Formats: sequence, structure tokens, C-alpha cells
Amino acid sequence: MTPPMFRMDRVTLIAGLPLLADSVLFAVRRAEASPVHLWLTWLLGAAAWALLGLRHRLPIPVGVLTMIAAVAYYPLSSLDGITPVVAFVIAVYTMSRAGHPVAAVTLAVTSMLTMTYGEFVASTSEERHVDNMSMMLFEGWFLAVIAFGHAMRVRHAYQEESERRAAVAERLRIAREIHDVLGHSISLINVQAGAALHRGAKRPGETAELTQALEFVRDTSKDALRELRGTLGMLRQVDEEPPGAPTSPTPGWERIGDLADRARATGLTVTVRTDEEGLPAGGVGAGVSLAAYRIVQESLTNIARHAAGATTVLIEARYEEDGALRVSVEDDGKGGHGPGHRHGHGTGPRESGAGSGIGGMRERARALGGELTAGHTGSGFRVTARLPLIADRPTALEGPS
Repeated sequence: MTPPMFRMDRVTLIAGLPLLADSVLFAVRRAEASPVHLWLTWLLGAAAWALLGLRHRLPIPVGVLTMIAAVAYYPLSSLDGITPVVAFVIAVYTMSRAGHPVAAVTLAVTSMLTMTYGEFVASTSEERHVDNMSMMLFEGWFLAVIAFGHAMRVRHAYQEESERRAAVAERLRIAREIHDVLGHSISLINVQAGAALHRGAKRPGETAELTQALEFVRDTSKDALRELRGTLGMLRQVDEEPPGAPTSPTPGWERIGDLADRARATGLTVTVRTDEEGLPAGGVGAGVSLAAYRIVQESLTNIARHAAGATTVLIEARYEEDGALRVSVEDDGKGGHGPGHRHGHGTGPRESGAGSGIGGMRERARALGGELTAGHTGSGFRVTARLPLIADRPTALEGPS
């Protein structure tokens, strides 16, 4: 929505205080000035103040007009109010803040040259109103105001860029979550359904395996929908969930058994080995728990998609003395060969690029200060992730208060 042309903001209201003070001064000392000069100078001050309401939409014209008002005000006025100077300083700041520092400097220099001409050329030494020290102070004030306005603009631009990067990072994180949820479940559904159809074509009269496969598809798709609903719920821009909205807990390491069961349903022999020794008293933090879950999930997805001939999978997790969770997933499949892929680099069949596949898993580990390696072992393929627990639990080192 386009902002209004005239905006009476807080700065404009505060700038009205000098005009109020000048008005009181004019009323008290009106006998010392002619009515024409009195009203003319008051109107010039009021006009300079009113122009500030337009400074956001018209910064340069407002700067020029406030300078003209100030230049016309002081030769006419015998009371020397401060309203025109205050209005001009605010206008110069707004010009610099809006990205017009050259125009702001030009107006400041023009005003100082005009002041110099009026004090040294048009007036005698006895008639001077601004001494040399005051003129130097004016120059310093103008320079400081312009520099401050430019600094505020740079700071605002930096904050906008930081917010934009944070928004992009959040979108990538959510995209990675959706990829992991859908990629894993749909891959298992595809493998199981394809195998059931293949066996059903060979034995048309037998329906037990087809029924079992359909039950697996039903349960897996139900879990996928539940996780997807929970992930998409993060996109809601409301304070509370709608009444009756289904909730889905964030998956974590405690649900690795569910992943293993799904993989077993596709015909794989899956072994899970965990070492609880060394686990911090507070357990694994949510970030590490989710990352470990997603890494195992993506590894099983890659096995289902690319590990030709894989029959066994070993999932291991142990807590190291240096305060890290080490998770590995190893299979005996033959997919993902090639020199570029041997150490988890390159673009082999299991490397889907940044944001998915091994690239996505590596980014998850790096986000927690950890690392991930992936490569051929000679008898299969192994993915190993090291996830520091201390990065996810910043209060772990804090003692009791």
C-alpha cells in the first residue's frame, strides 16, 4: 500500500515545539516588530514546519523549500526563531536517510555559502548576526546530520538483507523437510507397490502379499501425511492453531525404529545399534534429534532408490567423549559407484545436489557445527554424520542458578 503524501509522524510533532516557542516569543515581543514582518516571518516558520509532513514522499523538494524558507526568514525577522533551522536540518537528514547524500551535501553547502555571503558581503562587521565560531558549528552539525542519515540508511539496508537471508534460509529448511518427508515415504511406497505388482503378476491367484503391500502403502502414506501436515504447519502466520487442527509431533531420534520397520517391510534386513552410554542428562536436543532422524531417513531413501542388490542395512549411533552424536547408515548395495562419488563428492546416483540427497544431509550436519561423509566401502555404501550435542544444547554448560 502506498504511504500517504502527508504524514504527521512523531518527528514532525516534536519539530512543532520550536514553532510553538517562536509563536509565544512573537506574542510577547510583538511591539518590537511591525505586524507585516511579524506575520510574514511566522508564516515562513509555520510553512517550513508543515513541509516536514511531506519529506518522506518528496525529500529533495522539501529540502529545497525549507532552505528557501530559512533564507527568506532570517533577513526579515528581528526575533531569529529556530523553527526554520530545525526544519531544514530534519529535511537534510531525511534526504541523506532516503539515499540522496549528494543532494543533501549540495543543499548544506548552498546554505553555508548563502550564510557566508549574508554575513561577510551583504552586512558590515557591526551588523553580523552569526560569528565565525557559530558558522563552524553549523558546518559540523550539517556534516554530522548527513553522516548520521547515511549511516542509518546503511544499517537499515543491512537489516533488510539479514532478514531476507533469514527468510531464504527458512524457506530452504522447510523445503528440505518436505523433501525428506515425501521423498522417503513415496520411495518406500513405490518400491513396495512395484514389488507386490511384480509378484502378483507371477502368481495371480495369491492376494496375501498384495494385501500386505496395500496395508504398508496405507500406513506409510498416513505417516507421511501426518509429518507433512506438521511441517506445513510451520508456515502458518498465526499465534494459535485453529480449533480442532490436527497436530503432529516433530520427528526425532526416538522414532528411528519406525524408519527401520518401514525399510524392513520392503524386504531389507535392518539392524539398529544404539549406545546410550555418554548421553547427557538432558538427552539429545531437538535440533540434533531431528537432524539424526532426517539423515537416517534420507539414507534409507537412497538405499531404496539407488542401492542395487542391497539386502542388509546397519544403523549405528553412539555418543562420543567429545560431546557428539555419531550416526552411520551402511548397506551392502552396489549403487553409487564411481570415483567422483567415492568420498561423498561429485554427482553420483545418490548425490541429488544441494538441498536434497547427500548434499541436503551434509547441510543439516553443518548447520549444527558437525560434518557428514559418504562413500563406497568396497562392500556397500556408508553415510556417517557427526553432530555436536553442545551446539544444540547451549545451556548444558550452565550451572544451577
